[in-house]
Amino acid sequence: MTTTVRVPEERSARVPAEQRGPGRDRDSVRLLVSCGTEVSHHAFVELPRRLRAGDLLIVNTSPTLASAVDGWIGHARVVVHFSTRGDDGRWAVELRDPDGRGTTRARAGGPAGTEVRLAGDVRLVLEEPLTPYGSRLWWGRVSEPDVLGLLRRHGRPIRYSYTQRDQPLSVYQTVFALPSADGGGSAEMPSAARPFTARLVAELVSRGVQFAPITLHTGVASAEAHEPPYPERYEVPEASARLINAARAGEGRILAVGTTAVRAVESAVDAGGVVRARKGWTDLVVTPERGVRVVDGLHEPEASHLLMLEAIAGRAAIERSYGEALSGLYLWHEFGDVHLILPEGPHTESCSSNCR
Repeated sequence: MTTTVRVPEERSARVPAEQRGPGRDRDSVRLLVSCGTEVSHHAFVELPRRLRAGDLLIVNTSPTLASAVDGWIGHARVVVHFSTRGDDGRWAVELRDPDGRGTTRARAGGPAGTEVRLAGDVRLVLEEPLTPYGSRLWWGRVSEPDVLGLLRRHGRPIRYSYTQRDQPLSVYQTVFALPSADGGGSAEMPSAARPFTARLVAELVSRGVQFAPITLHTGVASAEAHEPPYPERYEVPEASARLINAARAGEGRILAVGTTAVRAVESAVDAGGVVRARKGWTDLVVTPERGVRVVDGLHEPEASHLLMLEAIAGRAAIERSYGEALSGLYLWHEFGDVHLILPEGPHTESCSSNCR
């Protein structure tokens, strides 16, 4: 049984940090640092002082797509969330109903054969559920072969009801985002990296912290219920695999920036514990029972996959840190505050030293 966190609605970050007042930037958020069950409170701009030379940050370079597109089923308006492009040209999509406030609410998927009219006389036809045990996401075929072009012309970033207003796509790109060779990207921003700025990255590099880029294109998460992630496309390049293996052989700590980075690198490790250059699809779900083989710690937004966090830090530590975040009035979700989980054990400083 995993930890359950109930977050009051008023603790949701409704706008990005840089829009909350003059002189603020993306890095104007708070940083909760936990090491074992010890917790301390900081500003995110203090992150370079919480890390040390030789530490390695694994970062996701996937760009965010404008994945929400208006459509119609008969005379009823719907919003289509384009989640993941399949190898056969179909797309995993989620249909949602407009809620009258600029956002959407859940809608039952299907049935097979449902036709959705999109802009430019494009048709989307639902074919089958993505998985046999759920009906939220469906495989659909689009009459327009250039779906990524359709998203660029008519799409907007996916927005959930806890946010205050629509934002331009640039707000949902991280400093690490790079164009994909095939034009693909993530339906939702790899949000753990959002507070990083070019200035802060430069300071980390100057202090001897290294970066290992990976790519994992995130699909649509459920805003209504915790769900395990669906299969997603990922790549761990050869250069990054070498950096990770070298850090593991030395005394550097391997810290994943977000659960997407954990999922990618843990999908690329072999039975002997060596990270290999790999790409393809991953359906890995990291749980306490499975554990982690590569990652020592995690940098994540407030709200994430709790089973994965327990696998990295243990249940007692996660319960303590989330309790501190709630009592400390931290903000949740993609525009909110962040949590740095540092490891205990050999070759690391004491938790007291890390949490000062």
